[in-house]
Amino acid sequence: MTATPVRAPRTGRERTRPQQRSRPARATRWRRIITPLLVVVLWEGASRAGILPPDKLSAPSDVLAAGWRLAADGTLWHNLLDSLVRAVIGLAIGGGLGLALGSVAGLLRLGDDLVDPPVQMARMLPHLGLVPLLLIWVGIGEPLKISLVALGAFFPVYLNTYGGIRGIDERLVEAARTCGLSAAARLRHVVLPGALPSLFLGLRLAFGAGWLSLVVGEQVNADSGLGFMMMEAREFAQTDVVVLGLLIYALLGLLSDLALRTAEGRALAWRRGLEAS
Repeated sequence: MTATPVRAPRTGRERTRPQQRSRPARATRWRRIITPLLVVVLWEGASRAGILPPDKLSAPSDVLAAGWRLAADGTLWHNLLDSLVRAVIGLAIGGGLGLALGSVAGLLRLGDDLVDPPVQMARMLPHLGLVPLLLIWVGIGEPLKISLVALGAFFPVYLNTYGGIRGIDERLVEAARTCGLSAAARLRHVVLPGALPSLFLGLRLAFGAGWLSLVVGEQVNADSGLGFMMMEAREFAQTDVVVLGLLIYALLGLLSDLALRTAEGRALAWRRGLEAS
């Protein structure tokens, strides 16, 4: 009588491996703020010790006091609102145009032949170097600032949309066609999920380029905005206000990137990537 082989039961380690890979990020998230806090403490200490002159770089406490003062009299909120409006409009125009043209060039051979060559030529030009030409075309008002933000956002979205679509495995599309899916269904179930990771990367790069472009645009004959507030403070040697403007720009960029990363995590919950150990 032969013994029936008994299958070894799964060990506890095998059962908990998925949970170990998806451990709560809250347990280690506090470590991410150690370095920024250390930089602020060293910065404050160097300022109080006289190593950093206040006319060159104000202490964090002075910057915080300047922000409180400007927020109390409404100056900060007025300039911040104007900057946000310009950024939203410019990012919507540039990102929407980049998404549309990138999709056309990525999905259609004719679109690739007609759209991609001029875009590839134009992206070699530094868009911030186009300020003199834009001054001639659109003047020195709001269209200049919005145009710079739109140009900064256009190319990252276009390139990543185009690359994301072209990077999809052709065998997946053929398999979907063999299964009888229509063109619209193939776009929804194959092309869109395959291109989403690259698209989110393009959006993150576009937001960064958009904020950078806004800094430059608001320093060209502006009468409001964070860039204008910084330039006005420079005229009066208010270093604390200049640093405050830079920190607000950085905070806006960080918050927008965090929002995109959160949206990416929810939209791409099906994707399992490599986790840091």
